[in-house]
Amino acid sequence: MYEKVLVPLDGSKQSECMLDHVRMLARSCGISRLVLLRVVEPAFPTMATHVGEATARDIHAFELRQAQEYLSYVTDPLRPHCGNVETVVVEGNAAHEIVEYAKTHGIDLIAMSTHGKSGIARWTIGSVTRHVMDHWPGPLLTLPPEGCRLSG
Repeated sequence: MYEKVLVPLDGSKQSECMLDHVRMLARSCGISRLVLLRVVEPAFPTMATHVGEATARDIHAFELRQAQEYLSYVTDPLRPHCGNVETVVVEGNAAHEIVEYAKTHGIDLIAMSTHGKSGIARWTIGSVTRHVMDHWPGPLLTLPPEGCRLSG
């Protein structure tokens, strides 16, 4: 049913809670391809004003490398259950980039936590998830961070 699943991750434990569920889905439903996506905010022009243009570029390059290393790390436990795991790092606004990537890369399902780095605050659904819900026309699997604990 779902051949290509997009899993947006922001580096937080809250966003990672979806990984156990995706692993179970891949194993039981025969998902052939997982795409783990990390969106890095673009370098702020004001940062260059404070630290210099060269330093700002170095910091941004470091953030991009860290994002790729993070995705490589979280991919390892998924490979035995879904051999084709791709990692992608893009720059931009997280909510917008998740939807655009899904629309332009043949994604069948987006699987994401309802909350990430910003935490649970007072809203039942985080702003990134809300944007995806409002702009993604396909199936969306969401999980609140409290759902991280799987039984059995």
